[in-house]
Amino acid sequence: MRKLLHIAALALMLLTAAQGFAAPQKQGKKSLQNQIAKLEKDISLINAKLEGNRRDSKQALSSLTLVRSKVSTREKLIREYDRTLSTLNDSIRTCEREITALQNRYDTLQRYYARLVRSSYKNRDSRLWYMYVLSSESVGQGLRRFSYLRRFSDNMGQQAARIRETSARLEESKARFSSLRQEADRMKGNAVKERARLQDEEAEASRMVARLNKDGDRYRKQLQDMNRQKQELNRKVSEIIRAEQEAARKKAGGGKKGGGAPKTTVTEADRKLGGEFAANKGHLPWPVEGVITERFGKHMHPVYQNVELPQNNGVTLVVKRGAPVKAIYNGTVTQIVVLPGYNQCVLVSHGTYYTLYTKLRSVAVKSGTKLSTGQQLGTVDTIGGEDLFHFEIWKGSEAQNPEEWLRK
Repeated sequence: MRKLLHIAALALMLLTAAQGFAAPQKQGKKSLQNQIAKLEKDISLINAKLEGNRRDSKQALSSLTLVRSKVSTREKLIREYDRTLSTLNDSIRTCEREITALQNRYDTLQRYYARLVRSSYKNRDSRLWYMYVLSSESVGQGLRRFSYLRRFSDNMGQQAARIRETSARLEESKARFSSLRQEADRMKGNAVKERARLQDEEAEASRMVARLNKDGDRYRKQLQDMNRQKQELNRKVSEIIRAEQEAARKKAGGGKKGGGAPKTTVTEADRKLGGEFAANKGHLPWPVEGVITERFGKHMHPVYQNVELPQNNGVTLVVKRGAPVKAIYNGTVTQIVVLPGYNQCVLVSHGTYYTLYTKLRSVAVKSGTKLSTGQQLGTVDTIGGEDLFHFEIWKGSEAQNPEEWLRK
């Protein structure tokens, strides 16, 4: 009897564990599905921009950048499919173990229930039960025997209920196993298709590089113009930020110390706001929805591989035409300037940090405007047929990698 109760308890523990397993698995699966949906959306945006570029032969360099971004995004998508498939396979293996364990418990419960039924049948004459109690050597033994017989009777009903419950759980696990198998097969098929598309896109990029090399002089001139514009942006932003820091120093009453370099003075309000901004590193919202086409740092040109591009102090994204641009954190607009190739640029102060929003068409703010997180600054302009947005984050006079600061 005790052995039977022990087995039944183990079965219930197993069922509880099986229920607890489902929630985290669903959470992880949902996260992967969201990531896959985001990457597929990014690829659709790039495809739309490429389709527009095909009607304009002047956009060859831009098209190559987009194709390379699509290749990179497609590689990420394949990795997400592989991760999802791996998660599904883990779930399938766990489900198989659950089914085996439940089947074993079900078989065990059935065997012991059969014993109870046989024992009950053999002793179906109620007089035998009474005699068993009355033949006790003491009152205590009689009470124990009576208690045992009552538990035996109750256990018959309990075991029948546990068998039904285990059977239902077993069927649920089998159904889930079948569903996981189907989903894994579908995911495997998607990954195969994406790898085929990736090969086509890599081949397309190679063909574009070859075409650009044939008409090298023309595209080198475009490249030189773009590089000059980027260098001018870098110079101008550094100059503006230094001027802002100097103005803040004078306002706070800072001066030269011991005839040396100017002493940097930060107000308590700036220090507090800067600390709050820094505390949100990795969790700040993106200023616009789009796909990164150029990342932070130094890069070599994708066609003329011996040409090093100017330092990129931020990230550049391809976006939908007229996309709204929003402030990533509370702050104050310090300056709005117009630069060649970048149109209207909005610099926002966040205490000891700055953010720069460029390539804007319409600007909804002015210098001195107090901003809150998510407030619209303007919309992205279409420059030379391209819908690009460039964004930077600065800690004082030091450029930061925006991808380390913005929400993943």
